[in-house]
Amino acid sequence: MEILFISDYVCPYCLVAKEALRQALAETGLEAHITWQPYELTPPPKDRVDTYHDAHRREKYQILNAPCAQLGLDMKLPPNIVPRPYTRLAFQGWYYACDHGMGDAYNERMYRAYFIDELDIGDIDVLTREAAALGLDAEDFRAALDRGTYAAVEAEAVDYARSVLQPKGVPTIYIDGEKITLQTFTREEMADILLHRAAPKDGPTVLCSGDSCTYVPRQQVVCSGDSCTLPQNEEEVPAIPVL
Repeated sequence: MEILFISDYVCPYCLVAKEALRQALAETGLEAHITWQPYELTPPPKDRVDTYHDAHRREKYQILNAPCAQLGLDMKLPPNIVPRPYTRLAFQGWYYACDHGMGDAYNERMYRAYFIDELDIGDIDVLTREAAALGLDAEDFRAALDRGTYAAVEAEAVDYARSVLQPKGVPTIYIDGEKITLQTFTREEMADILLHRAAPKDGPTVLCSGDSCTYVPRQQVVCSGDSCTLPQNEEEVPAIPVL
């Protein structure tokens, strides 16, 4: 399946959703081609925000405590980096890493550098050290950022996200062109979504309840709003292994 993942490195929901997606794909055995779409929450020259001393944000982030524990993420919610960094240079560094075959590793490192190690990923010195730790050429990496080698492609990507995709917030995730909605940000929720999207449109579908899932003939499913169930008079269907 094709997955479009619109995110920013300083978005806590993005890291949790990213890890839930990674683990759900591993557990279900499904294959996906993921396109990462940069989106700057605070593009320069807008004023950077102080998330660390923002009581409202702290309260909102509490929804992530349970999925973080499940997914093994020791995140700081929010990190003690004041103000929150711009991510323009970090995204330019990602394009450099992609050109050197390390895009995924760099992507993963940027999220964790900010939310777990509390590093200022808007600082070119920090970015260069992290790139070197991944095995990238530190001198060449810094020179590329200093020259603005990837400034135009990064700006074009962010402008495309903002003006064409127009996400209401991040992460915004599309699977085969259909936007998905996350509520719990857990591995189980993501696996359920992936299995539903992977099921043939004219074949059996998957219904999950509690900690078990079942394959059922699509014509037996009754859907209302965001939920689907089996009619009460249908025979029990065989269960598939719990995810």
